Amino acid sequence: MTLHALNRVTLQDPIEIDGKPVAEIELRKPGTGELRGLKLTDLLQMDVDAMSKLIPRISQPYLGPAELARLDPADFAAICVVVTTFFAKRRQLEGTALTIPDAETA
Repeated sequence: MTLHALNRVTLQDPIEIDGKPVAEIELRKPGTGELRGLKLTDLLQMDVDAMSKLIPRISQPYLGPAELARLDPADFAAICVVVTTFFAKRRQLEGTALTIPDAETA
């Protein structure tokens, strides 16, 4: 079984950013300040507008409005799933086939 980092999404349809193809997006756990102006319930419901405000704040490479608009819906949904896992406690994720980076190594 292959282990995948919990904070990475491999795009089924890579997009171009700054003239370069991008096939993987890395997300980092948002800090409380990055959640300003957003409702946690909207994020947990994977509301497109709420996610579109948060994802640019935590994505590498940067996914701004133009890049988000070009994403395949399945890729956008996969990114949203990763974001929602950031709101689960570590012990809730134990036993999954995913790796969770420690705060010290992330």
